Formats: sequence, structure tokens, C-alpha cells
Amino acid sequence: MEPPPTSQPMTDRDSDITATVVRERTRLVNFIRRRIRDPDDAEDILQDVFHEFVQAYRLPAPIEQASAWLFRAARNRIIDRFRKKREQPLPDPFETDDDAGSEYRLDLALPAHDAGPEALYARALLLKALQDALDELPPNQRDVFIAHELEGRSFKDMVAQSGVPLNTLLARKRYAVLHLRARLQVIYDELDI
Repeated sequence: MEPPPTSQPMTDRDSDITATVVRERTRLVNFIRRRIRDPDDAEDILQDVFHEFVQAYRLPAPIEQASAWLFRAARNRIIDRFRKKREQPLPDPFETDDDAGSEYRLDLALPAHDAGPEALYARALLLKALQDALDELPPNQRDVFIAHELEGRSFKDMVAQSGVPLNTLLARKRYAVLHLRARLQVIYDELDI
């Protein structure tokens, strides 16, 4: 029995998908691994992003800039991963010198990406607001926040590498968190989340 004939546009789309994955894979892997320490978690995120890309690429509305789309999707998955980790029970504050208390954590609550169109819209607004708020921070505050929250680096490592005193790093992180909370609260209030 002969397989059913495939239409030409689907073949073109499949080859476009394959070419994009081959072209962007190395850069995307490096992007994810700089932010996720565990290689298995990084690989899971990569596979999720590619799966989501294939599904989105086959929709009637084409993806205009595939590279930008892939990196945005990877960034969203990384943020999701950190949010899920924050939902796990926190360690005893006396067991680690790195737990600086709630005033140093952002605790971003994002709607699930599979909770319907309104949730997707709210999620997109919150992620855009987060990126804009991060861009508004002074570089030293932004760097400490990203290093600790997104890259998972300890304050101890940052002190050793930069030579900046621990209290200075903690203060920078605290100011960053306060700014981000204030900026995101406006979106939460508008969306009534």
C-alpha cells in the first residue's frame, strides 16, 4: 500500500523547520545552559522549545522571525522552571548562608501557558513587563538579580568572583526585587490576578 501523497507546502514547511532547528540549535543550547546548571533540565527545556516551535510553525499564521521566537520561548521556559523551583518547599534559613529572606526574592506568579487565551495574554504581558523592568534597573542591580535568580549563582560565589562585599550585593538584589515587584504589581492589578 502506497503512503498518501503529501502536499508541497507541508514539505517546504518541514524543511524550513529542520533548517531552523539545525541552524539555531547550538546557539539555543548555549543560551539555555548559561542559565540552567543541570544539563538534563537544559535538555528538557530545549526539547520543549523545539516541540512548541514545530507546533507553532505549522499554524496558519507564520512565524516571522524564527530565531527571535525560539529565544523568547526558551527565556519563558527558563522563567517557568525557576518559578516551579520556587514553589517547592524552601530550605531551612539556618542551613544555608544564601537564603536572604523574602525581601530578596521576587516570587513571580505566571499563569500557566496551557490555561487558555486569556492566561496566555496575561502571561505575555507579565513577561514583557518583567523584561522592561529588568532593563530599567541600574546595571549593578540587574547583574546581581540575574546572577542569583536566573543563573542560580550563590552570593558567596559572587563575592569571591567580584570582590564586592556581601552586604553590597544583598542590597543591590533587594533594590532590584523592590523595583521589579512595584512594576509588576501594576500589571497584576490591571489583570486582576
